[in-house]
Amino acid sequence: MAFAAGWVDAVVGGGGLVQLPALLIGLPPGTEPAAVLGTNKLSSVWGTATSSITYARRVRPDWRTILPLAVSAALGSAGGAQLAKLLPADAFTPIVLAALIGVGLYTWRRPQLGLVSAVRHSGGAHYGRTALIGVVIGAYDGFLGPGTGSFFVIALVGVLGYGFLEASAKAKIANLVTNLAALGVFAVHGTVLWGLGLSMGAANLVGGYVGARTAIARGNSFVRRVFLAVVAALALKLAYDIVRGLLA
Repeated sequence: MAFAAGWVDAVVGGGGLVQLPALLIGLPPGTEPAAVLGTNKLSSVWGTATSSITYARRVRPDWRTILPLAVSAALGSAGGAQLAKLLPADAFTPIVLAALIGVGLYTWRRPQLGLVSAVRHSGGAHYGRTALIGVVIGAYDGFLGPGTGSFFVIALVGVLGYGFLEASAKAKIANLVTNLAALGVFAVHGTVLWGLGLSMGAANLVGGYVGARTAIARGNSFVRRVFLAVVAALALKLAYDIVRGLLA
């Protein structure tokens, strides 16, 4: 499952949809949620780092855009983590579900979206929008998390006009920063299962490398199809969680 999560995450984000349920099933009942989340982050960091390096070497994304995106995402993630202590995550699940459905329909109804890169805005307007995307989605990642990479991708495609492949490269580097920030918090509080996380990380690393190379070789249309599939799966997962909560 860690290998599959690394592959999905490298192509378009959303690998947590695969890896988190596997941890919840595989770990003993009663394992602290913080330990599950911390171990998941430890595994994810390796795959994210590998796919980030692969994208950086082969796609050569614009670092002038990545810098404000990554820095603002880290700040947003830290703020989101603090917010998570004050507000129940359950209250946000229906909002996230609605956002995913909207994103999926928006992408599906625009077959040409993201197939070519036609960057909008320039100068301060471009970097300001980039920073805003980083803060908002970074805060979401710190607070809740599922689908963060997919949200980064669609924001970069829809708002700034990047193609899916280049958007995935930038999203992966920003997601690496947010994952490292979260892992640091979990490590300080001693809630990481290091042996399990590192063994999963090895599989996630291989999956991330294969996924990034697959995306680069297959291009924008392939990434778009995977994006729609991951968004649909995330939406179904969140809908299931809502229904289960109502019936409990």
